[in-house]
Amino acid sequence: MAPDSVPRVVAGSAADDAYHESRLVSSLRDGDEQAFEMLVGRHASGMLRVARTYVASDAAAEDVVQDTWVAVMRGLEQFEGRCSLKTWLYRILINRAKSSGIGAKQTVQMSALAELADESPTVAPERFRSEGDPRWLGEWSTPPRSWQRDPQTQMIGAELLQHLLAAIDVLPALQRRVVMLRDVEGMSADETVRLLGLSAGNQRTLLHRGRANLRRSLEDYLEKEVTE
Repeated sequence: MAPDSVPRVVAGSAADDAYHESRLVSSLRDGDEQAFEMLVGRHASGMLRVARTYVASDAAAEDVVQDTWVAVMRGLEQFEGRCSLKTWLYRILINRAKSSGIGAKQTVQMSALAELADESPTVAPERFRSEGDPRWLGEWSTPPRSWQRDPQTQMIGAELLQHLLAAIDVLPALQRRVVMLRDVEGMSADETVRLLGLSAGNQRTLLHRGRANLRRSLEDYLEKEVTE
């Protein structure tokens, strides 16, 4: 296929997206190197981030990603389009990552059970009004600081982003995977449920807790920036 005929990513309707994805898959099946490079460029960094939530080192995550690309190219003929190419790709990645990290499987399972059973509040109760005017009971007593409109925050945007990524890295495993897929990789709730083998309710709980932990971490970071 000539370089000019390689499909480009364009914003549009679901039908447009399906059409361009179909062309991309056809190009990949034809052995088009430019199409493969485009796919790698689009997803490699995200795949590495997700793989890292399953394995113990960056090197192991890179190995998982490499194994995934090999499996993707070998299995393209079996891709039937019942899900998006991205979802299919990440399903292979996660299966490879699980196999790679099988030595730590029992530990991960036990920590995951504890994580799902955790019923502690995601926001400290003292942040809400518990006495006084009945009209305001349950409202914020100490509301979260807004970082979108904070001029100082705008000046340290790059540092804030790095702090956020670091905060994601230390979330409990399941929270980290759900937040990574939903908020970083842009997966839908249904896609995330299927990829991680979670119930819809568990997915919502993990996402809520992960976001709450990230907000708390960002609030602490911004408070420190203001006081220093």
